[in-house]
Amino acid sequence: MFRSRSRKREIFLSVIRITLGNLLYIYHWEDTLTSNVQPKHLVAVIGAGPAGLFAARELANQGHYVVIFNRDIKPGGLAEYGIYPDKYKMKTGLRGQFHQILFMENIEYFGNVAVGEDQDLTLEDLRQLGFQALLVTVGAQGTKWLGMEGEDLQGVYHAKDLVYHYNHLPPFSEKYYEIGQRVAVIGVGNVMMDISHYLMERRRVPEVWAVARRGPGEIKFDKNEVEAVGAHMDIPQIEDEIDHWSELMRSLDEDPDKVKELLHNAVARSVPFDSPSRFRLRFLLSPRRILGDSAGRVCGLEVEHNTLFLENGDVRSRGLGTTEVLPVDTVIFAIGDRADDHFGLPVASNEFIKAHQPRYPVEGITYEVEDPETHLPILDVFVAGWARRASTGLVGIARKDGTQGAQAVNRYLATQPLMDELPLDKVHARVRALGKFVVDKQAVLRLHNFEQEHAKRLGVEDFKFDRVEDMITAIQMAHEKI
Repeated sequence: MFRSRSRKREIFLSVIRITLGNLLYIYHWEDTLTSNVQPKHLVAVIGAGPAGLFAARELANQGHYVVIFNRDIKPGGLAEYGIYPDKYKMKTGLRGQFHQILFMENIEYFGNVAVGEDQDLTLEDLRQLGFQALLVTVGAQGTKWLGMEGEDLQGVYHAKDLVYHYNHLPPFSEKYYEIGQRVAVIGVGNVMMDISHYLMERRRVPEVWAVARRGPGEIKFDKNEVEAVGAHMDIPQIEDEIDHWSELMRSLDEDPDKVKELLHNAVARSVPFDSPSRFRLRFLLSPRRILGDSAGRVCGLEVEHNTLFLENGDVRSRGLGTTEVLPVDTVIFAIGDRADDHFGLPVASNEFIKAHQPRYPVEGITYEVEDPETHLPILDVFVAGWARRASTGLVGIARKDGTQGAQAVNRYLATQPLMDELPLDKVHARVRALGKFVVDKQAVLRLHNFEQEHAKRLGVEDFKFDRVEDMITAIQMAHEKI
């Protein structure tokens, strides 16, 4: 925290060292990444994750002027705040791509500006400012719960909050999450693996249990994610669990030996970390309620036993009516996310409502939002990435979806009149009137360079500020020295 003179002085000295490099870097990008295409239309991209950034690039390449609005200071979204911290090479490569996109001539960036109901700007505000199309790429900012008894107990968390916490996204980075000794993580996807990795490596939790609604044949995590925790897996327990369901699996044409092989290979390639933790798996269990003690803390998870069946070629689960209680003191839901109910677009089944009869589909996919009253597409609003389909795919999927969403927007803009003059002065005036610190792309670069310099001084691979105030202080001091 920047509450002492010594800390301020430390920032000041680092700023001096990097300011010249900053200027040269910015000049280079602005000189080499211009499109030299006269803008045709004004488009707002809301959200600066992979989907939004690659969409912005596609739109800029088509000659449109793009303004990106991002609630966070930094661009990147889940690529910045959702990837496990030790994946430094991946993050560095993505940051480089994102910065290149930001510095394209036809792209402008406003960070620390939230769009939505009761936020800095609403969708209608953007329309009034002259934006001809709105591409929503805000991800799935809502929280998905099961609506079961006990979700409000102390020791119950959503995976997204913890992921944001250990990736230093304010305000989650500033919160304390009390974790017990025996943790149940609901879900069997990559997020569950990342959460388990964090719990065992960083929090040194003795027991982490992954609880799956379906069977071993339906696990969703990638082999690379298993390798991160492989050395700490309780293989005898997991093999016993798979053997218990092997007959049922074979009746569904699933091979339990392939699942065992995946786990054994992960263990062989895994490197242990300094932790007493053990990772275990339970299958065919559906959470029914969370039990609490007299102090309002988690003391158990009641689950219902399931079986599996085939329906139209897909493996499904159904409850058997019998239950048991898992003696855990922390429950973490890694079950995906949902669209933000307060963003200003209609939501159903955890997602923004997509048009059933889109005007501008791309590869048969709708990127348009439907008005639930008229059942017609909303004229100027498009969605892409997790905003279109919550919790689906990694960076590569988001990139493709953002690009295709931009193509749908481009087809729509082809039906709209060209602007004689872009109303950028009006946009700038409205942003200034917000009365808060708004981050442009030059400020993004200054902050990035400062944090990298600070990481070198600390002898660590990566460094991030945990507080918005600290980021703003660093940016302001760098700006003053230019």
